[in-house]
Amino acid sequence: MLKRLKRDHQHIAILLDILSNKNNRLIEGEAVNFNLVRDIVEYMQGYAEHSHHPLEDITYQYYVKKMSVPNSEQLHDEHDKLAQVSGSLMYSLNMILSDIVISREKLINDLANYIKLQVAHMQFEEQEIFPHFAKSLDGEDWQKIEHLCQKKLVDDPLFSENDNAIFDDLRTYIANVDKKMKL
Repeated sequence: MLKRLKRDHQHIAILLDILSNKNNRLIEGEAVNFNLVRDIVEYMQGYAEHSHHPLEDITYQYYVKKMSVPNSEQLHDEHDKLAQVSGSLMYSLNMILSDIVISREKLINDLANYIKLQVAHMQFEEQEIFPHFAKSLDGEDWQKIEHLCQKKLVDDPLFSENDNAIFDDLRTYIANVDKKMKL
């Protein structure tokens, strides 16, 4: 399960790099494919917020109970904040895609804030939370956690090998960017 959480972070980092690139293009006054940006935020809402973050929350609660450590609300609070910020960003993107004018500065600031919060959140988890999981939880714990997480375990709709066509355009974009970076 920890391996899956870390792999999810690697995938999210790829998407945040793309968003950062798009935000830099916005800052420079260049054209941006807002459908692609919306697809990334939609993926983050659909997968990260409804599967990845709940898995982290369930694992954290298990860890707190097992180790009898004080329960910190930081992880849960950050997940809530990210959901609020992504909802606001999605609203702005949908307005733009509906040809309703949104200030470029607002969009740039919202996107930058979203990226900054996501990066800081992943760093917190990787530096503060995940090491505790790795040190304190054994194979039997991970089996129990996986059982507790069954209702939230879904295949990644973008980075898995399934035939899910939901994010085909985004998958193609990532593959093309990957090819350009290898050249």
